[in-house]
Amino acid sequence: MSHQRSQMRLSRYFLPVLKETPSDAQIVSHRLMLRAGMIKQASAGIYSWLPLGYKVLKNIENIVHEEQARAGHIPMLMPTIQSADLWRESGRYDAFGDEMLRIKDRHDRDMLFTPTAEELITDIFRSHVSSYKDLPLTMYQIQWKFRDEVRPRFGVMRGREFYMKDGYNFDLNKEDALHAYNRHLVSYLRTYERMGLQAIPMRADSGAMGGDNTHEFLVLAETGESEVFYDSQITDLKFGDRAIDYDDHAQCQAVLEEFTSRYARTDETHDEALFNEVPEDRRRTARGIEVGQIFYFGTKYSEAMGATVADADGNRVPVHMGSHGIGVSRLLGAIIEASHDDNGIIWPEGVTPFHCGIVNLKQGDDEADAACEALYSSLTALGLDPLYDDRNERAGGKFATMDLIGLPWRITVGPRGLKNGVVELTSRRTGESEELPPEQAIAKVAGIYGKATV
Repeated sequence: MSHQRSQMRLSRYFLPVLKETPSDAQIVSHRLMLRAGMIKQASAGIYSWLPLGYKVLKNIENIVHEEQARAGHIPMLMPTIQSADLWRESGRYDAFGDEMLRIKDRHDRDMLFTPTAEELITDIFRSHVSSYKDLPLTMYQIQWKFRDEVRPRFGVMRGREFYMKDGYNFDLNKEDALHAYNRHLVSYLRTYERMGLQAIPMRADSGAMGGDNTHEFLVLAETGESEVFYDSQITDLKFGDRAIDYDDHAQCQAVLEEFTSRYARTDETHDEALFNEVPEDRRRTARGIEVGQIFYFGTKYSEAMGATVADADGNRVPVHMGSHGIGVSRLLGAIIEASHDDNGIIWPEGVTPFHCGIVNLKQGDDEADAACEALYSSLTALGLDPLYDDRNERAGGKFATMDLIGLPWRITVGPRGLKNGVVELTSRRTGESEELPPEQAIAKVAGIYGKATV
């Protein structure tokens, strides 16, 4: 306990905030991630994740894992370095282009740094699964990938090394594989909402993955890389906390239809004539940030690589596959682009690095110090993770840091309030403050995060 406590005092934490805006950072998320001491560039498009950034990255990763588990998908881990041989089998080694970082080992064997893992997972599947009785199967990983972008820019939004969830389904026939596609769409809707995002599924272009069924999930933001066209009705849809049976084909299909029946497309697949059928007052054009994509590509890899199973009649048939990705590291940028103001980041509660900030207005004052310690202990005992700014710094500097790093709630403690038995609870999103006795402030913060106070 004492170890953990020392970690979350700002005087002992590593939070290298920058006063000046870095000159090379072009978009809000890149500027704020550098200024809030979340990342540091190691080389072009490659970043070290500093403690604050790493914390958010792990929070996002945990949400992804929880929602994948809920849908019955199985986590695993594949290596970052792959042999070129598998990619030659599928025909993608030459087709993938310069984004693939190709390397040789000391035995002169062609290797590559993983941009994606369809080949590797297909090889695992064909080595171990031979009967339709073992289907359906969906496995996924959250792993580092590398794509050698020509112009890596915009911080983690278009880095070269990135952290990504990639999942793969194996099914006996097209019908089952399209159910897997729908199941992923449902799990993704919930995943993004838990992060405080509205990610709209849009009909997309399959690009290097192949296949005809594909949707991208886009977060609306002015700095998005894609132009998007959509029916404004789609922004009123909420998935919420509805109970879904992921094995129920009709239920998953109904969610897909609910969220994809209205017009929503990226510039790559935009159809002006179809768009004009939407009533004019509902037609919207905006920019969007892609944060995930789902594909059905049928037997493209299973035929090329001999991934077959025996069906009920004993015939060998190639399995139907799909893949599904969520950009875990890119999501940090997307969340900040969608949720910030002039003072800094505004983290949604679902992903915030610390649940609440504690600001001591008079460090060294016995009463103020004791009150902050007590708040810290009470919040920690409830399973919350507060950050206590115990630095000998003026109040303005402390508030500026808290606003910059974007914690959704702040409790301010000072001698004047304590005389009246109150502390100040401030919402980062609205800027509204209220004075409350410390126990009530604790209870309110605990309630927001679904932690009960005794």
